[in-house]
Amino acid sequence: MTSKSYLMQMNDNGVQGKKTLNGKSVHGNGLPKGVNESGVGIYPAKVKSRRQRWDVKPSVMANNTLNPLRAIVEGMKLTPNPEKAMISLSIGDPTVFGNLPTAHTVLQALKDSIDSQKYNGYAPSVGYQGSREAVANFYRCPEAPLEAKDVILTSGCSQAIDLAISVLCNPGDNILVPCPGFPLYKTLALSLGIKVKLYNLLPEKSWEADLQYMESMIDENTSCLVVTNPSNPCGSVYSQEHLQNILKVASRHRLPILADEIYSDMVFPGCDSHSMASLSSDVPILSCSGLGKRWLVPGWRMGWILIHDRNEVFGPEIRQGLVRLSQRLMGACSIVQGALESILNSTPPSFYNSTISLLKSHSEICYNELSTVPGLNPVMPAGAMYLMVGINTETFPDFKNDVDFTEALVTEQSVFCLPTSAFDYPNFFRIVVTIPEEMMVEACMRIRQFCQDHYRPCSRDSSELDQ
Repeated sequence: MTSKSYLMQMNDNGVQGKKTLNGKSVHGNGLPKGVNESGVGIYPAKVKSRRQRWDVKPSVMANNTLNPLRAIVEGMKLTPNPEKAMISLSIGDPTVFGNLPTAHTVLQALKDSIDSQKYNGYAPSVGYQGSREAVANFYRCPEAPLEAKDVILTSGCSQAIDLAISVLCNPGDNILVPCPGFPLYKTLALSLGIKVKLYNLLPEKSWEADLQYMESMIDENTSCLVVTNPSNPCGSVYSQEHLQNILKVASRHRLPILADEIYSDMVFPGCDSHSMASLSSDVPILSCSGLGKRWLVPGWRMGWILIHDRNEVFGPEIRQGLVRLSQRLMGACSIVQGALESILNSTPPSFYNSTISLLKSHSEICYNELSTVPGLNPVMPAGAMYLMVGINTETFPDFKNDVDFTEALVTEQSVFCLPTSAFDYPNFFRIVVTIPEEMMVEACMRIRQFCQDHYRPCSRDSSELDQ
């Protein structure tokens, strides 16, 4: 910083004596050049720069920020077969192919918000009161009451997750994250100096959490348990019993939960969707969600945090912390906030049902087709937009791992599936089931052909075939 201190030395009798400016004598009226009558500097004195050369480096936070999904995908050599049209099954954006448009009522709500000209300015950092009330009314239930003060509006669910991790954790703490799981948790935590511990999900149990292993990971520095339900990338939907068992672990260890529920209610018929808060009697929960997936408008960047804290475990401090953190930015889009009440209250059930019907149908097509492909082990989802497929790597000796496998699939068949090394869970690949049906069928046929070209039965498989 530039020094602005000026010192006037006095004799013992209060008469001005020698006057100095930063240790140097001055004369005349005692006011050095650049100082006014009140002794305040008009401009600061020059201070010699300590830097002898340019040396601008990125911050520690910037260096610690890495999205493993982006890192893996950008490092892949993706050269599609020029004789086949590219089919991308990798992007978790339901709007890409145009076959899943949002409801007319959702679009009209946004148009009305624009036409009203009431929402062109800055909104409060936590969101408009009326918009927060609309979200609270939409999600409240007797088991999990909510008020407007329990809602923080954010720029998409990603910012909600960012704020939740930031308010609960300090550098040196650790959080428990599902594996496989959405890579953003790890990206955000590591950038803040927070360690990540991965607890296993079990494909043979429809991706339920390994509760014993989860509990063994908890220590005195664990500050948060992340639970994703329904799951990205697995497409799993936890039963009420399993969610209650997770809550018991959190309760025993006095551990708050970050519930990523962005795919809430995007579940197939026959499955029940339970929010964690509706099942909790004592565990405080920050539930993160938004418009992006269920309403098919991810680009509108509208998310929220629901604060569930009936026993006042969080107290006022966590709420105040979320408010302060939200003030770092100007918050969620004001125009979308203006449309929020109408979107939540006027979207017809037929819209949701149509989306879920398509997702279920495409998941069944994909699962049924790939279940009969030697060397592949798909796991049937129960919701969300994804299907995971295991690779029996022993039967595909041409490839080192899932990245190598999916890279070659692009080169030969122009089908891009996401290797699950990006989710810290190798030797699977994830398929997004939001594409048009004819493309899904075509993609499955190409995957089958690719596997037939490279499949080599191992000794165990050969003996089984002989029987």
